[in-house]
Amino acid sequence: MRVLLMNQFFWPDSAATSQLLTDVARDLVSRGYEVHVICGGTYAETDPESRPDVVVHRVQGFRFSRSAAGRILSYATFYIGATWKAFLVPKPDAVLTLTTPPLLSVVGALLKVFKGSRLCIWEMDVYPDVAVDLGYIKAGGIIHRVIGIVADWSRRNADAVIVLGECMRARLLARGIPNDTIATVENWADSTQIVVAPRNINPNSLLMVYSGNLGLAHDVETLTGAIRRLRDDARFRFLFVGGGSRRAELASFLQAESINSVDLRAYVPRAELGSSLGAGDIGVVTQRAACCGSVVPSKVYGLLAAGRPILFVGPGAATPASIVRRHACGWHIENGDVEGLVSLLNHLGKHPEEISAAGKNGRLALEREFDRPLGTARIINQLVGTTSFHHSTANNAYAEQVPPISVP
Repeated sequence: MRVLLMNQFFWPDSAATSQLLTDVARDLVSRGYEVHVICGGTYAETDPESRPDVVVHRVQGFRFSRSAAGRILSYATFYIGATWKAFLVPKPDAVLTLTTPPLLSVVGALLKVFKGSRLCIWEMDVYPDVAVDLGYIKAGGIIHRVIGIVADWSRRNADAVIVLGECMRARLLARGIPNDTIATVENWADSTQIVVAPRNINPNSLLMVYSGNLGLAHDVETLTGAIRRLRDDARFRFLFVGGGSRRAELASFLQAESINSVDLRAYVPRAELGSSLGAGDIGVVTQRAACCGSVVPSKVYGLLAAGRPILFVGPGAATPASIVRRHACGWHIENGDVEGLVSLLNHLGKHPEEISAAGKNGRLALEREFDRPLGTARIINQLVGTTSFHHSTANNAYAEQVPPISVP
């Protein structure tokens, strides 16, 4: 069986979607599938031995940029090149498209119409919803309506639409996508690559770590409110590792307030991610309420693998809040509840045993539900249209999907 995977980012790029798709590609190959990948960019292969055994078709074009103009040029050239290559590669039996760039699923839908390929859409972000939520386009405007019509056409033509949580399912249901087409498959981390780093919790010096992108979809205000309240309490320190569009805003706040209890550090290589995630006592994840269901934070799973409890600041219907509730692996604070966050941290400072217990629960949840073999098996099952796991790849997997949770 021949499978085609499509996304702008793939190995050796370090983007989250690249890492997840590379995991799927490797496990498809291990099951005997012929795998082709259409992706962007030209990369120096610093570790050729780790290259997946797949046929890679790279689209040359403008390099990806964070600026609006740069993104448009990058996306436009990728659309053209990816569409061309998609119709030149040998006919795929199944196609998996991700959402970088947006509307890439349209190419997959065209392959289904003209070549009869099975189509599976892996929704990393829900468009056009996320563009409205982040303020890029106007709700109800012509751009919003056109993108919505085109995106939903491809979804209705798909054999399966994969979402990252029940909150994302709710978004698609609201757009009129049939429920029986939607499959919830949460992201994962690799328990063999990220291991638990032993740490003795000192209640007189608790370290909260935020690792990864701090962007427009993330709640900064609730964190800075708590940091301001706790600025003179030596028991609490914060570490932010990474970058993002709101990183400068955070740095300006710290400078203006002359706060010394917060450290800012640059991104770390993937090989060092485990040690970075395990550097603190508690892992912090945030999400703006407006983005509930249009995006799902992926940093949760690395924290579970590292055995660190999750402090999620965001809407209660979001996937991280659901994980915290289901597995007792952390705590949830609603957006804007600075008083609740300060009270929680004071409580945890007096009860460090709760931090240790939540971290252990998180690692157990990772091994039982969110480990790489389990996640890739679920994606592959949706892609090829099967309902059972291949035990050679997922030797500790179970076939049942996570029971759906209600979304308010």
